[in-house]
Amino acid sequence: MAEKLKIIPLGGLNEIGKNMTVYEFAGEIIVVDCGMAFPGDDMYGIDCVIPDVSYLIKHKNRIRGLFITHGHEDHIGAIPYVLKQVNMPIYCTALTAGLIRLKLEEHGLAKSAKLVVVEAGDTVRAGHFGVEFIHVNHSIADSVAFAIHTGLGTVVHTGDFKIDSTPIDGEVIDLARLGELGKRGVLALLSDSTNVERPGYTMSERTVGKTFDRLFGGCKKRIIVTTFASNVHRIQQVIDAAAACGRKVAVTGRSMENIMRVSTELGYMKLPKNTVTDINKLKNLPAEKQIIVTTGSQGEEMSALYRMAFSQHKQIDLGPTDRVIISASPIPGNEKMVSRVINELVRKGVEVVYDRADALHVSGHACQEELKIMHALTRPRFFIPLHGEQRHLKRHVDLAIEMGMDANRVAIAENGSVIELTAKTMKCTDGAIAAGEVMVDGSGVGDVGAVVLRDRRHLAEDGMVVVVIPLSAQNGELLAEPEIITRGFIYVKESEELIEELGNIAMSAAESLRRKRSRDDGELKGAVKSAISTYLYRTTKRSPMIIPVVTRL
Repeated sequence: MAEKLKIIPLGGLNEIGKNMTVYEFAGEIIVVDCGMAFPGDDMYGIDCVIPDVSYLIKHKNRIRGLFITHGHEDHIGAIPYVLKQVNMPIYCTALTAGLIRLKLEEHGLAKSAKLVVVEAGDTVRAGHFGVEFIHVNHSIADSVAFAIHTGLGTVVHTGDFKIDSTPIDGEVIDLARLGELGKRGVLALLSDSTNVERPGYTMSERTVGKTFDRLFGGCKKRIIVTTFASNVHRIQQVIDAAAACGRKVAVTGRSMENIMRVSTELGYMKLPKNTVTDINKLKNLPAEKQIIVTTGSQGEEMSALYRMAFSQHKQIDLGPTDRVIISASPIPGNEKMVSRVINELVRKGVEVVYDRADALHVSGHACQEELKIMHALTRPRFFIPLHGEQRHLKRHVDLAIEMGMDANRVAIAENGSVIELTAKTMKCTDGAIAAGEVMVDGSGVGDVGAVVLRDRRHLAEDGMVVVVIPLSAQNGELLAEPEIITRGFIYVKESEELIEELGNIAMSAAESLRRKRSRDDGELKGAVKSAISTYLYRTTKRSPMIIPVVTRL
């Protein structure tokens, strides 16, 4: 029987985020990326969503390593939760390791985890796999693609990438190595699809630096810049532009401070002399000498910019003498939160600069022409698009076919699909592996499921009515009138007649069961719930959650 390579996406397909892909060959497994996703609007109280790793738990003895392409949350955010269930060595570049280490320390896992730092150009031997790290450009430093070498052939897994010919650190994507792999023969290409709908090329990160120079020069106001904390090159450009116009820079926001510390210690950020200072010292300078770099580009509650906008920040009050520059575009789903913060800033008289026409943000993902270059260089036998919703994956497949690829050699997979490759064939089986969403709520991982979410949705939409029924423990008689408590349904004082009627209905249900000599509390709760639910829908056309509580005294 021909040897097979199995590729199993556990996240990142038909969604943005939660990226995780399993490779299985000769009885051994490696995993690429381990990301989280933001919760949807209907996931009340959920902090984040991570992949279902039950397949990895079942086969943990066969796992040879977790390989991380870069340090963004949608690629590393689930690591602490997964590592508690599947302890495996993690291989990544230095900055990515620094960011993962911060997460592991928060979760008390730093000592038990095995974190191995690998440089771009090196190859890690992991059982029957050889995983080669290839430098790429992205919106975070130290990003890599992987050439996964197996006895069956080589798979190129791009991770998130773009082709930037003028990157801030001078390290261009290693197109030469990708081309060399293409000449030798690439079995399959798994490529980023995030920007596949955009024609042309993604702009260079340096264009944002020119915008900072223009917005900082001649400005007499205090300047507050918000961007993604992980975008080390963007923060570097803010600091360089500040130094060029004689301003001092302070940083606020826990994640921003952490990443500044890690990237500076590792040499990924170089601070001009006498430019970065403490925020308390910065306040003593004239407004035209101050720049504050802050978290909150996505309008997150409790972020530093959010607290500034809503007058909750302990050290910074904003007003007409301030200019806020939002150097980021909203992640899909965050538009309302960003708008809310912008509106609050404008209400305070703050000048807010956020227009895309100002070139304040460039994407870290390849547009169509760059994706074509990746296809042309690697010349894969098979192609599987990654990282995108259904429309992105379909457009990327169309692009590959436009470039001459055989339609029988491309596959749009689902999370949980098993893609089996031989040297000459590819077969995709949908839904073969459990790959749902695991919800994280506080310290609970996976204990909130569909039923709990349905109840939360019900409470959010219709509120609840609690009916407390005090009964005699001896004979089951009512000891007092049932007490009606409502939350999120009606205001009791304005609806006394309705509340009184609900009490009468509960009393009738209790009396009816007592006459039948029933002592089953479950039966009583069911009768009360049914009677009150029917009455409320008939009179109010609303269906709150009914919670009967029987107390026997």
